[in-house]
Amino acid sequence: MALDGLYADDELRTVIRALCVEGLGIGETSFLLGESVSLSEEQKAWLDEAVGRLQKGEPLQYVLGTAPFAGLELKVDKRVLIPRPETAELVEETRRVASLHLAGGRAVRILDVGTGSGCIAIALAKALKEAEVTALDVSEEALEVARENAERAGVKVQFLRADVLEIVEKSMGQRVNNIMEILPKGCACIVSNPPYVRECERMAMEERVTAWEPSQALFVPDDDPLIFYRALARLGQTEVLADGGWIAVEINSAFGRETATLFRLWGYRDVALKEDMYGKSRIVTCRK
Repeated sequence: MALDGLYADDELRTVIRALCVEGLGIGETSFLLGESVSLSEEQKAWLDEAVGRLQKGEPLQYVLGTAPFAGLELKVDKRVLIPRPETAELVEETRRVASLHLAGGRAVRILDVGTGSGCIAIALAKALKEAEVTALDVSEEALEVARENAERAGVKVQFLRADVLEIVEKSMGQRVNNIMEILPKGCACIVSNPPYVRECERMAMEERVTAWEPSQALFVPDDDPLIFYRALARLGQTEVLADGGWIAVEINSAFGRETATLFRLWGYRDVALKEDMYGKSRIVTCRK
């Protein structure tokens, strides 16, 4: 078969199923039973193109144009990272801490920093209908995808183009002050899945990731791997995060304790380091 050798056996079965069921629209039952199906010329052309793209190493989700995430079907392409299951666990942690504010009868504002496809912000807006969700990203191309995903999901999210490093790391010039003015104030939670992979880790990653997914959303300098967490800690000390509000972040498992310590040094309480479904340190939560 044209895809032999490109995937492990289990992964190959998943790819074939996705091409048939999600790409070609063949019924799940027909696929499982191995029933003979006649394809239209249009379907044949799509399948030929899809296989060709996969042979070049393009991720399956980009070929299909969508990726599942937290009960959503999100549009994805090379402008945004492909949402991972571990990030859905971050959504659950954020929903849990934000619900504490809802239970107390307080307004809930959530800020998603580095939204990419919008997966976190949209999933939270879907789960917490009372919440006001704002999401920012440095990439206007990513925001285009995120806006489309929010519309497809039928939720309201305010999307802003802004660089969190510029907001908190650089001098507070007029442009930065203007950005601060439009950010939500008194948020119950700041949530982020920022870039956290060191450049030195690039060679150990699959080429389907490094050659296709946006590097800007993945990598940080080897000599400053916690750059975005420091920025988020500083942002949380402004009026953007309410007193008693939470920060919830996805992290590089190699820097779990270091990330937790960073937030403690910035004065945050109830700092917790949590493992993902694979037993790796993956999430840090803390309270202002």
